[in-house]
Amino acid sequence: MENKGQNEKGIIILSNTERGMCGGTDATLDTNAPKRIVSNEMFLFNVTSVLGIPDNIKSGDRDLHEPLEYVSAFAAAAGSGTFLFLEKCFGFRKRGGSISKWAFVDSPVFPSLAAVVREYDIAKNNGYHSKTHGLPDNFGGSADIRYAGGERISFSDNQSPVISYAVGTAVAETFENAMKGEPVALPDVSALEAIRFYEKRDNGGFTEATLTLYPDGTGRNEKRARYGDPKIYESVKTVSAETVAEIKEKIADTGILAWAELPDNGFSFGGGKKLTFVFSNGREITVTSGKILPNQISGGFFDIELELVTKN
Repeated sequence: MENKGQNEKGIIILSNTERGMCGGTDATLDTNAPKRIVSNEMFLFNVTSVLGIPDNIKSGDRDLHEPLEYVSAFAAAAGSGTFLFLEKCFGFRKRGGSISKWAFVDSPVFPSLAAVVREYDIAKNNGYHSKTHGLPDNFGGSADIRYAGGERISFSDNQSPVISYAVGTAVAETFENAMKGEPVALPDVSALEAIRFYEKRDNGGFTEATLTLYPDGTGRNEKRARYGDPKIYESVKTVSAETVAEIKEKIADTGILAWAELPDNGFSFGGGKKLTFVFSNGREITVTSGKILPNQISGGFFDIELELVTKN
């Protein structure tokens, strides 16, 4: 690729698309990104990639064993524990089956992940980012690994695998072992009594809604909102048992009750949005939007918000 020059921040433009050009690749390299990480105190590991399968595995009996061809692994420090998410696909993008799961554990995982980073020299591609227009962002892969001392590993390529088969299998094995650790206790969704939503907007407006859950499985949703004018709009509706069950299933499937102390992604606007889950023993868990999360489950917040706000 042609070197297009280096800016004052040490970013080399390796290639870029011209105006009006159809397709093409934009690629940059951060010359300040460290290739050797000193710190062992990792607090975020977020790696997703298709995997290039070695020839000796390709030539094996695929009817008996579909090789791992995609891995998405997320680990983040979250207060009293570590939130983990793992997705593995076998065969060509789920042709051979896939698994997806999350866990919230109090057992250490970051020392093992730091060891994987060192052993496989994952930082060697640090600072390289490539985007080929016309391809989806997840066609290749990306890595975002952060340390308490401020060091960071970040690279991406939406056209090609960003880690090797050996790295992908090592990461998946590390996550599988970590997910067997002691789980951090979270409230049972069956004890959920209410869900509150609140959003404060930059223009002074707000939206608040409270879904009260009844013993028979149904609910009552009360909503108040102010938009661009001084008037406050109010509405009340009954929520079916089927919808309540779907909300509870979404809570369980996404692990949203463990999101409260995940790192913020830095993209929250205005006063932000928050969901508060209230349980029969008086415990409350508040989760704000704008958390760093894997794409596969991050939409759980919006799905619950949708039921409380826009369908009212």
